[in-house]
Amino acid sequence: MNLDQLVNDLCQMEEKKTVAVAEATNVETLKAIKEGVERDLAAFKLFGNMEQIQEAADEIDLNLNQERITLHHATSIENAVDKAVMSVSEERSDVLMKGNVATKVVLKAVLKKNSGLRNGRVLSHVALFELPERDGLLFLTDAGMNIAPNLEEKVQIIQNAVDVANRMGYDNPKVAPLAAVEIVNPAMQASIDAAVLSQMQKRGQISGCTVDGPLAFDNAISLDAKKEKNIHSDVAGNADILVCPYIEVGNTLYKSFTYFANAKVAGIISGAKAPIVLTSRADTAESKIYSLAFALTSS
Repeated sequence: MNLDQLVNDLCQMEEKKTVAVAEATNVETLKAIKEGVERDLAAFKLFGNMEQIQEAADEIDLNLNQERITLHHATSIENAVDKAVMSVSEERSDVLMKGNVATKVVLKAVLKKNSGLRNGRVLSHVALFELPERDGLLFLTDAGMNIAPNLEEKVQIIQNAVDVANRMGYDNPKVAPLAAVEIVNPAMQASIDAAVLSQMQKRGQISGCTVDGPLAFDNAISLDAKKEKNIHSDVAGNADILVCPYIEVGNTLYKSFTYFANAKVAGIISGAKAPIVLTSRADTAESKIYSLAFALTSS
């Protein structure tokens, strides 16, 4: 499995899932939608001021009068976001996508008590990487939401990522809670948390996966490093999901993969009742399509 295959598999499905786009009034968002429609990836519901959506669509020659696109007028940005969230909450759409609106506005609407999308867990960022020198895809969490998660939040972050992986066909993904070392050091909270998380999975408090840690980055993903350090672990060397102790670790790994390793990447927010796509102007058109495909596959 690679990211292009993820996209192609969705394009060939007869029954298309639907993406609700909150405030679809800018060119960058509509470019991703245009490519999604051209590739027959999904159907799109566009929420926002209809005149502004049409003006932005005209700039990129996007025909809004086609089967895969429906327009839903909104009187304000907040109204557009609320309508898009409700479309997903009422299962008229499968995925929520951020348009020309601040991320905090979208997340505030999702976290409202009456939104219908809350499920009691923290929201967390799940990235999916295709790396040139690695067979198979690699999940990374959390690189964009939780700054310094405590143990209970790490449990939820792991379960969010595992649930996504399970829905994508990973029956028992291998989860590596990262630390600077592969042994428990009382002076390093990340190593203590990793060991507790491993035990919690063994006791059934984390399900659908195998967790083992602490593991340093090298012995989490390299069989050679695992053998060199004589680590006895079902996860070491073969991790599917890397769990970062702090946001700085996740953010640095994310950017290292993309800038130095030329990785292809998709990213979603998990932890709600449906995936959320938070694309930004800095994302490439390719990455936006991959993120949409990632969200649709895991919905």
